[in-house]
Amino acid sequence: MSPTCLKSRFAQWTPGKELRVENPGGIAPWIGLIDDDGHSAYLFQREMRELLGTDVCSYGGDCEAVADLDLVLSDSRADWPDLLVVDLKAHSLATLEFVQRHASWLRQKGIPLIAMVPPADPKACRMYHEAGAAAVFFRQPERDAYRRELEGIENFRARTQRLDAVGM
Repeated sequence: MSPTCLKSRFAQWTPGKELRVENPGGIAPWIGLIDDDGHSAYLFQREMRELLGTDVCSYGGDCEAVADLDLVLSDSRADWPDLLVVDLKAHSLATLEFVQRHASWLRQKGIPLIAMVPPADPKACRMYHEAGAAAVFFRQPERDAYRRELEGIENFRARTQRLDAVGM
């Protein structure tokens, strides 16, 4: 199954029946992405797969993503993402507001939350960390710089991987 928005995977699900969500590429590990810009999400997914061989499941924008994540994370037998990257552009503080609202819930589930933001100074990065982000990475307009950020995300994922995700 290729990574797509989870809504398509729930199309045949009806309330009251068991929900079984499989990992997007059929192999562990994988990254969840919350991005309200479809083109940006597509580029992130494509670059992660081509550059690093990492599967990414795009959950869509804020409200859609929270609904899908709630379904996935309520099933302890479902495959959960190793980490969640949030890159919201609805307004300048959309990513920070998401982190503030949901970091505690995701931390309880053991899923690190990464903020992807425009390049910022250390003070601005500290706001994201204080709100609950495990790491902050920057959007980059230049392809090589963007790829270096994605490599950093993959490196972070590898260093913070849950033991159950690697078969321990």
